[in-house]
Amino acid sequence: MRADARRNYERIVATARDVFLEHGVDAPLDDVAKRAEVGPGTLYRHFPTRDALIEAVYRSEIEEIAGQAQALANSLSAEEALREWFRELITFQFEKAGLAVALKAAIDADGETFRYCKATLRAAARTVLEPAQAVGAVRPDLEDVDLMRLSHGIGAAAKHADEAGRNRLLSVLIEGLKP
Repeated sequence: MRADARRNYERIVATARDVFLEHGVDAPLDDVAKRAEVGPGTLYRHFPTRDALIEAVYRSEIEEIAGQAQALANSLSAEEALREWFRELITFQFEKAGLAVALKAAIDADGETFRYCKATLRAAARTVLEPAQAVGAVRPDLEDVDLMRLSHGIGAAAKHADEAGRNRLLSVLIEGLKP
């Protein structure tokens, strides 16, 4: 993809994320194009259908949170990386819960995008879990899927808590992961 086409693609996805957060995934795509400052033709060249744009936004969201796992693993101790990634994941789920539900509902649960996103998140979880297990900071019997399930539960509970409450939930979770 040419550099200008890549910039347009990224701007459309970022704008669509914002529009979908504000108005839901059924927002007019012409609004996305207008706010992204591209013509409708440019939008439809990159995303011939609404579903294609929704899938791109979903992938982008998942890739962003997965990338944070790697960045944290590279810059913090194993236990701190795990704790901070959980904080990021829970914040992501809390702040973008409506968008995530709408995006998941709009894509095929048996489709390639869903499988890719699930595999990407599980790999990100392993990125912070395995080093924490290696240094004895967390239980050795934990699996990546356990982290994902726990984060979903805490993320759902976080909707009904203030920041102090979310921090307490995270603290209880991290303490419960220890051997």
